[in-house]
Amino acid sequence: MNETIKFSDDISYDLSEILFKYNTDKIFVLVDENTFIHCHPLIKTAFAKEPYVIQIPAGEKSKDIETVTFLWKFLTTHNADRKSVLINLGGGMITDLGGFVASTYKRGIDFINIPTTVLAMVDAAIGGKNGINLENYKNHIGTFNQPAALISSTEFLKTLPQKQILSGFAEVIKHSLLSNEKTWNNIKNINPEKINFEQLNLILKESSKIKQNIVNDDPKETGIREALNFGHTVGHAIETFFNNKNIEILHGEAIAIGLIAELFISNKKFIFPFEKLFEITEYLATYFPSYKIDYNDYDELYNIMKHDKKNKNNKIIFTLLKNIGEVEINQTCSKEIFFEALNFYYQIKK
Repeated sequence: MNETIKFSDDISYDLSEILFKYNTDKIFVLVDENTFIHCHPLIKTAFAKEPYVIQIPAGEKSKDIETVTFLWKFLTTHNADRKSVLINLGGGMITDLGGFVASTYKRGIDFINIPTTVLAMVDAAIGGKNGINLENYKNHIGTFNQPAALISSTEFLKTLPQKQILSGFAEVIKHSLLSNEKTWNNIKNINPEKINFEQLNLILKESSKIKQNIVNDDPKETGIREALNFGHTVGHAIETFFNNKNIEILHGEAIAIGLIAELFISNKKFIFPFEKLFEITEYLATYFPSYKIDYNDYDELYNIMKHDKKNKNNKIIFTLLKNIGEVEINQTCSKEIFFEALNFYYQIKK
């Protein structure tokens, strides 16, 4: 099924229109403590009958099998059946987790994604990838299953910290590089720290459309959808590395480092143009925070990448670029070039 993304000017009304077709009084809303306070009030009038609201702790630590078991038990205790609906109201953690729970409960119930962060609106909530972490391995357990509906609204972003908006912007940058020169040129002239919500709304629509088109062509990631992994082989390793050390790093901040490293690898393997390499990395280095990665950490990062779920035949797999909009999937990289890429990041962030 090709999902349809609706950018809403009246989130409560549009949600009520979707729920009207369901013949069930068993509607569940999954939130964390932040989205319960800031986002849940915006959809309260959508329901003919009060839904069951399930609140879990915010943060990536909730995306584990213990929380999944808690949610399965909650649904069971409240007599959820196969006509029940789960609404995932939150960022990427909530949509990933809620989609997985809905996909596996009684072999699957419908779920609706209402992303409330930039990251979720352009990436996590789109495409039917649902999953949880296994210890610190990102999204190690999961399913492919599309939401019954996906509704976005920039109203949710008005209480979001600037740091979270910037984190999501890393995926916007990635999509522009996968798309074409024109899209990247539009992005590079934007200061994401000073963007207004009208401008942001247009950017999010365009960015989500880029991802949606790729997903619709390859819903189960057997080919071109692997383009969306650009920046993520290194980025996920960076995220796991700092999480292991109990150092907070946002997903988009890790992906920004991954983009810098994988653009360097693209230059080494496919002669990705030097001038564009420095233009893009300068943009990323200007707006995203610096994280200290020492040479002594390189082996640990390399070993983390060996567990990446994208790997094939015991080889670490990358998505790289020949040029902006020219994607090369299923690529490998020597340990030496990977180390050079980390050196490159170290030099530009000094």
